[in-house]
Amino acid sequence: MQRHLITSAIPYINGIKHLGNLIGSQLPADLYARYQRARGNEVLFLCATDEHGTPAELAAAKAGKPVAEYCAEMHAIQAEIAKGFGLSFDHFGRSSSPQNHALTQHFAGRLADADLIHEVSEQQVYSNADGRYLPDRYIEGTCPNCGYDKARGDQCENCTKQLDPTDLIEPRSAISGSTDLEVRNTKHLYLRQSALKDDLDAWINSKTDWPLLTTSIAKKWLHDGDGLQDRGITRDLDWGIPVRRGDAEWPGMEGKVFYVWFDAPIEYIACAGEWADANGHADWECWWRTDKGADDVRYTQFMGKDNVPFHTLSFPATLLGSGEPWKMVDHLKSFNYLNYDGGQFSTSQGRGVFMDQALAILPADYWRWWLLSNCPETSDSEFTWELFQQGVNKDLADVLGNFVSRVTKFCRSKFGETVPAGTSYGSREQALIEDLDARIARYVATMEAMEVRKSAQELRAIWVAGNEYLQACAPWTTIKENPDAAAMQIRMGLNLIALYGTLSAPFIPDASAKMLMAMGVEDAEWPSDMARTLTQLSPEHPFTVPENLFTKITGEDTERWKEQFSGTRE
Repeated sequence: MQRHLITSAIPYINGIKHLGNLIGSQLPADLYARYQRARGNEVLFLCATDEHGTPAELAAAKAGKPVAEYCAEMHAIQAEIAKGFGLSFDHFGRSSSPQNHALTQHFAGRLADADLIHEVSEQQVYSNADGRYLPDRYIEGTCPNCGYDKARGDQCENCTKQLDPTDLIEPRSAISGSTDLEVRNTKHLYLRQSALKDDLDAWINSKTDWPLLTTSIAKKWLHDGDGLQDRGITRDLDWGIPVRRGDAEWPGMEGKVFYVWFDAPIEYIACAGEWADANGHADWECWWRTDKGADDVRYTQFMGKDNVPFHTLSFPATLLGSGEPWKMVDHLKSFNYLNYDGGQFSTSQGRGVFMDQALAILPADYWRWWLLSNCPETSDSEFTWELFQQGVNKDLADVLGNFVSRVTKFCRSKFGETVPAGTSYGSREQALIEDLDARIARYVATMEAMEVRKSAQELRAIWVAGNEYLQACAPWTTIKENPDAAAMQIRMGLNLIALYGTLSAPFIPDASAKMLMAMGVEDAEWPSDMARTLTQLSPEHPFTVPENLFTKITGEDTERWKEQFSGTRE
């Protein structure tokens, strides 16, 4: 039995996430976690909400609630939606937890002791009207390069030029619109990432099986321009983890908090502590410290490409710089973007389909299958309602659902609701067994390699093999001349349904559970011997005819949804 630690990028707290966020980290992570559990391995699958930073404060203010109350409510909402999509987290934590407070302060103290943190005096824009320092992205003005009047203090979205707030013409607060701004001197702590550049470079070079997307982004940050830069880890905010040097005060840093990018990845570790406390487990360090047993753990991270720099450089710099034996990631699976109908999904602009809206119109398995089978692995992919309709109807309804319906209804009609006996398997059945052995080996190989789209293709091919067998042997014709042969063919079909219930569970857990329940299979085992697997339902074994697993999506449905989601979410 292997031990797998799996984390997906933690979603930000300021609202419900869209389908692009879902397929960019959480859903493929869940696929892998479910698969590893199905193979009998021990899995700890962790996620959390990312709750600190200015956007959380602003979202709370917009909702008219204290930020702590807002974050607690949104965490509960995100947890419930994740449950609706069947995301099988062992724990869904919070970056505002006491465990993360203590661990973040601990890491800061260790890094300071190693001379990897230094104090920097810098100028920052202060809004008198708002009574606060403004992060660069919350300062707007006219771009000096192209004249765009809504450029941000870090970058102009129109011409993509990198900017400083002081570059903007007629700058204003993006919070209040006030132009009563002034530049003030302030002090912040910086992590000396540059001092760890060679260590990080060697570590990344050792990861020969990582996706090119992951390593190319990391290498760009390491080597382009002036190379890896030191990065601020504190902010002048009220909401966050107070700056402390371990258990001690940090002179000169009073009233400041740690920057969200610093504390959010540490929550992966703290989340294990939350899980332990919530479930009565005394030992969580055996998953995270190599001196406490984590040397045999395989750690896999899932995330969108925008999160890669923090997880390949900044978070590893924190772990390496601490000088402590923390478990480093073994494999980092990164994804491109899922676009929406010719544009981009956008949380800030409310564009696209959001997770709660998706569940309101269709069951989770419809979304899980389409998103995973169209996963943006090697390039960006596109969601359109036409493609969604086509994928659901052809794969789920026509191939899998139709097979289950035809086999079970025909059996009930001709043989009753128990597995019929009939003759022994013949040459056609032996050929199918051999074919499925080879196909399942390919399915396993792609799942182990975390090749999501290829895994979906291999699974669909296994479904298709059953349909082709059924079509070729045609028990509805065979029964007229040889009822025993038809009974055997249907016995094979019922065993195939049980097989599909087991193999499909990582992708479509609800439908898989219905298949297994209908076949009366309580403890499904991953198939290792196809001849044995396809005889597990013996004659006289009872089964039931399930309701249609999937309902086809009509053109009227897609037109209605296209119109419903054509605007922006309020």
